[in-house]
Amino acid sequence: MGARPRAHPGHQPGAGELLELVRSGRATTRGALQEATGLSRATVGQRLGRLFRAGWVREGAGGPVESPLGGRPAIRLEFDETHAVVLAAALETRHARAALLTLGGGILAERSGPLAVEDGPDAVLDALGAHFGALLRETGRPAATVCGIGLAVPGPVDTGTGRVVQPPIMPGWDGYDIRGRLREAFAVHTDATGTRPAPSTTAPFDAAAPSSLSDPSALPVLVDNDANLMAYGEQHTHYPHCSAFALVKVSTGIGAGVVVGGSVYRGVDGGAGDIGHIRVPEGADALCKCGSYGCLAAVASGRAVARRLTEAGVPAASGSDVRALLEAGHPTALGFARDAGRHVGEVLATVVTLLNPGVLMIAGDLAGTAFLTGVRELLYQRALPRSTAHLDVVTSRLGDRAALIGAGTLVVEHLYAPERAEERLAALGA
Repeated sequence: MGARPRAHPGHQPGAGELLELVRSGRATTRGALQEATGLSRATVGQRLGRLFRAGWVREGAGGPVESPLGGRPAIRLEFDETHAVVLAAALETRHARAALLTLGGGILAERSGPLAVEDGPDAVLDALGAHFGALLRETGRPAATVCGIGLAVPGPVDTGTGRVVQPPIMPGWDGYDIRGRLREAFAVHTDATGTRPAPSTTAPFDAAAPSSLSDPSALPVLVDNDANLMAYGEQHTHYPHCSAFALVKVSTGIGAGVVVGGSVYRGVDGGAGDIGHIRVPEGADALCKCGSYGCLAAVASGRAVARRLTEAGVPAASGSDVRALLEAGHPTALGFARDAGRHVGEVLATVVTLLNPGVLMIAGDLAGTAFLTGVRELLYQRALPRSTAHLDVVTSRLGDRAALIGAGTLVVEHLYAPERAEERLAALGA
């Protein structure tokens, strides 16, 4: 990808825009920044000075000499991924993961274990706060180095407020102040380390807060749907040049995440991708958790396959139980998973025709060979050849960490976007 075109005469790119050029690799020397922005050498130096003072950019090893006349190698500029860390968590119906990540998405420490989302937001978010405190103690990181928290949840989210909206499988969570409670839990469970003051639960969310925080009530907390964040993590990590990317998660429920032009597509209020509640003819008599009959999730989710297995004399209670049976090669489970894949593939034929993605990724508990075979059978049978001519149908590459990495990436991309970076630099006094 080439450098951004020169700015038009009426616009003077700020430090945030120079940071974006450096982070993306489009311009990594002072000369390249001058060329990309049209700014003078002195102005580029002034903008970089702010980024150096904040600790966000550093000078790396000299690059190759571009001039045929030789001379000194250009000093390369690079985003300093060590100046802060990110906390991320991913909730499933009966399990949770939490991790401490670098700004580049590397996992420094991780915890996972049983945690039932039906226990309610207060208990669940307090448990996540305890995980966060343990991760910081384990790595010896002070809480003040945490620049933000990302959280993936198995339900639709209004990202403007961070609240879930009428989630079918999250009883008690509808409209709950997740951001405020998670900040409070974080402060309580990191206060024992002596790195944070007592929490404030009344201060408003400040998305422009500096990365070195003294007030936990200002800590940025971003919440999104798990399928969205899985798609975001997979696309940014392994398919950055795919302009239209779709991921379908099939576990206890079914959901999809779509990344277009490098950004998550959420619809007008966060409801995009909820394909588990599309009606399918085969499910006319099947009751879904949402209260309706005929939803795709009622016939093809991990919960639906578990129910079929139990009725067939093979006890299973959830998508994770089905996953264990599939990994063990249980023939009945394999057959039911292929059937479920066919149902999902029929719906995905419409999705692919509408979105025309370059990559369609299948993830979640059922995302094995049997399920994928069923998806491909119906997808290629029902979709127009034009829609699938350049389509790669693949399985997850990040596996169980996809939502964690997506949540961490969301925080970093939010906090270091040009406009937000400018606000944070001003707050830091840089």
